[in-house]
Amino acid sequence: MIYLLLNEKKEDILTIKGENFKYLVKVRRHSVGDSIDIRYKENITELCHYKITDIEGRFLTLELQSSEILEVKASKELHIGWCKIDAKSVEKMLPSLSEIGVSKISFIDCERSQRNNKLDIKRLERIVESSMQQCGRTSTIEFDSYKTIESFIEKFPQTKVFDFTEKTLGCDADFDTVLIGCEGGFSPKEKEFLSSLEVFRLNTPLILRSESAVFAVASKLLV
Repeated sequence: MIYLLLNEKKEDILTIKGENFKYLVKVRRHSVGDSIDIRYKENITELCHYKITDIEGRFLTLELQSSEILEVKASKELHIGWCKIDAKSVEKMLPSLSEIGVSKISFIDCERSQRNNKLDIKRLERIVESSMQQCGRTSTIEFDSYKTIESFIEKFPQTKVFDFTEKTLGCDADFDTVLIGCEGGFSPKEKEFLSSLEVFRLNTPLILRSESAVFAVASKLLV
């Protein structure tokens, strides 16, 4: 854990209990005198350095030692338009997408999406926050949704499209919005609509699952 993220207001003397207490004392084995870095959601760019002064029962007491403004984020931003797939597959991939610096994900209902699979955005946000504490980033992934590919492209006309084509994604590629299909890819109607946009593929003969494609494309563009 790089830092602990809290909802509370910043305090010079801080009491930790509940799940955070269990994690710090039972899992991480922290003891009196140890240093703990904490960020607060209300001002997440401020990194606060605390020292454990007391552990008693189910409570942990910390005293603020110093603080600094320290923003940690990827050098580029990437917005992924992701045609909806199984919610569990999205959840499994989110920590990795957070770690490499994806800034935004728009979930899109396309013709081959698993429409009965509803995404719990609050749960996705909690997963990302947990990842942030592990990898150190200070900005969360923004989430939104669109009913159709057409409405997404209307909002983001500069979007590049990942699909089967002759053009491969080069090492010098530099763009900030990409559209990636669900399992089964885009329908013929959707392919026709997207034909006016720049389409690319990865330099591999293998067929990638949607979540594998998302991670591979994001990695190539961000790290």
